[in-house]
Amino acid sequence: MIAGLRRMSWTVAVPVLGIAMLAVVWGRDLGAVFVGVVAAVLAGTVMAAVHHAEVVALRVGEPFGSLVLAVAVTVIEVALIVTVMVSGGEQAASLARDTVFAAVMISTNGIVGLSLLLGSVRYGMALFNPEGTGAALATVTTLATLSLVLPTFTTTRPGPEFSPAQLTFAALASLALYGMFVVTQTVRHRDFFLPVTEDGVVEEEHAAPPTGRATLTSLGLLVVALVAVVGLAKVESPAIEAGVEAVGFPPSFVGVMIALLVLLPESLAAGRAALRERIQTSLNLGYGSAIASIGLTIPAIALASVWLEGPLVLGLGSTQIVLLALTVVAGVLTVVPGRATRLQGGVHLVLLAAFVFLAVKP
Repeated sequence: MIAGLRRMSWTVAVPVLGIAMLAVVWGRDLGAVFVGVVAAVLAGTVMAAVHHAEVVALRVGEPFGSLVLAVAVTVIEVALIVTVMVSGGEQAASLARDTVFAAVMISTNGIVGLSLLLGSVRYGMALFNPEGTGAALATVTTLATLSLVLPTFTTTRPGPEFSPAQLTFAALASLALYGMFVVTQTVRHRDFFLPVTEDGVVEEEHAAPPTGRATLTSLGLLVVALVAVVGLAKVESPAIEAGVEAVGFPPSFVGVMIALLVLLPESLAAGRAALRERIQTSLNLGYGSAIASIGLTIPAIALASVWLEGPLVLGLGSTQIVLLALTVVAGVLTVVPGRATRLQGGVHLVLLAAFVFLAVKP
């Protein structure tokens, strides 16, 4: 009970601390010490936000839980992208592309690979439902191709950019695909996204759900935490850009930093689920994050581009397209059997390592 009270105290205190910190530092130039303090509070607030999303998720059940967590993380991601883009800078034009692509690679290779590796090491074989996981992978592939690959080859505008009409179509198509996936996951074929046993039987989570009061409290604290994340990200954005420049990394690495920040808590949640032999829940988190990242971020950025100045570069480069294609091929070969060994997990983690290395040394 004492441990539970401490955990609740921490998850309640951190969002409040984030709002208080935001009120103190908003509009001020921060020194190195304050930048570090704000970064620590920002990271803690992200963790608290995901915790409260998990509480709400436990109340509504799986796969609704994975959906709630993915949407919460995507809201944080969109907020970080927009706040950094508003501040301008050399990398602002391609920040949305870099962040969304990084989120896709981290989700489909990092979260998925880590989950498969942990599950197979602990239980000998990672079992999941290929019908639901395959549908999720197909949705990720279509979204990524429409939003990130096609702009490289369209000719209406020079460079890897969409015209306003093309961007509108991509945004509407992303929303439509995301909506269809959500309906499939939660209504029409919900059983495709539930964990399975060795006998192939669909298995529900039997953990006691939180009370209605606890759920509403977490929902309120989730909103508070998200507001704090948006504001603190705006405060920290100059330091992130300066830090990337100081170590000599390409400006595009700012997008990788943002994606790593917002997906770290979700990666931990997926790892915990894998260690409980809930591989399908882990894959729901991984592929669901990738779907939400594209399906919600692209429409939001398209809407924001109405008042944001400058070009919006969405098209991937040749190296990125190769990595995406290799990820899709490896993902299909992993998903089809409905079971995976530590080898498949290792393959995806190596792909993630290749992405990070090439982001630093393109």
